Amino acid sequence: MKLFKKLVIFFVYVLILSSCSKEIKKESIIKEKSLDLQVLEVYKEGMESLEQGDIFFATKKFNEAEVLFPQSEWAPKAALMAAYAYYSQDYYGDSIAELERFLKVYPRHKNKDYAYYLLAISYYEQIVDETKDLESILQARNYFNIIVRDFPNTEYAMDAEFKLDLIEDILAAKEMYIGRYYVQKKKWIPAINRFRAIIDDYETTIYTEEALHRLVEVYYIIGLEEEAKKYAKILGYNYQSSQWYEKSYGVFNEMYEKNKKEIEKKNKKSRSILKKIKSLFG
Repeated sequence: MKLFKKLVIFFVYVLILSSCSKEIKKESIIKEKSLDLQVLEVYKEGMESLEQGDIFFATKKFNEAEVLFPQSEWAPKAALMAAYAYYSQDYYGDSIAELERFLKVYPRHKNKDYAYYLLAISYYEQIVDETKDLESILQARNYFNIIVRDFPNTEYAMDAEFKLDLIEDILAAKEMYIGRYYVQKKKWIPAINRFRAIIDDYETTIYTEEALHRLVEVYYIIGLEEEAKKYAKILGYNYQSSQWYEKSYGVFNEMYEKNKKEIEKKNKKSRSILKKIKSLFG
């Protein structure tokens, strides 16, 4: 009997443990689902607020969704949506801060290419013109280059390459702007350096032809005619039908006409003196 009672107690004990285990597991699953649903609800609130144009409440909800369950698949999505929300209303600084944090927290996330693209665009949208600060231009170029290098087969790479061409034009325009300024101030060496930079670093841009012409012009002004001829030849070889080649050709013609007038003036003066001498012996 004792053995039978012990066996019964043992089996009851096992059943109780089994029952408790199931209840704990069931309770754990319910809690997990409840938390996941809670995160999803907060995320949806953020999306609705974003659609209504209330980006500050939207970003608050996205950040809340990320903090609420950081291990959830919704956490990195919420972080990206917070960045996009700021970007959508031109709060580029806030968008950049969110994106930089995203790349640190989720360095291997599958949407990292999008994060880099939005980061590049956030800097690109702040570019005003070639006369302003270079920070936005250089940062945009840096991140677009990362996209082209690391994500060449994505939908973002083609647009990144197009934007990089535009950025090269802007940087070349800045060099040209400064070069022209130095010419006006008659600071010939700094001007030459700027025009040379365009040829060396931005040769595929629309400013290459003008840079070559400006070098012809400046070298001629400071008396380095051989250097002027060298760049005129390069301009003629590559852009013979260009208006800048015509202007460079005009520089040489202008000097020729000027020299011709000087020669004629000297000859006229010589003939006048000769006449005077002849009249003395006449």
